Amino acid sequence: MGKASSRKSTSLNPLESHMATSIYVGNLSWSATQDGVEALFKPYGDVLSVNLISDRETGRARGFGFVEMDESSALNAISALDGKEVDGRALRVNKAEPKKPAARRW
Repeated sequence: MGKASSRKSTSLNPLESHMATSIYVGNLSWSATQDGVEALFKPYGDVLSVNLISDRETGRARGFGFVEMDESSALNAISALDGKEVDGRALRVNKAEPKKPAARRW
């Protein structure tokens, strides 16, 4: 039996999911790919997941996404990559914050 790949999926180990840190990655070029973002973060530790955000209506990339890594790897990646120029754009990389509820529109 071969070992299951955990490349871009979350682990089934409940302890690992609590230790993962979500990183916001902004100012990505619209041509950025999940593989490219994973390769950018890989030198700093294991990448648990990559989620690039796209527009619901057009399907076009929105220029930001989220990467999950363990806490110490995430902190190393944030300090190394925040402000780094990639594809002519200075990345904005920081610890992701929980989404704030949308304001009521009525």
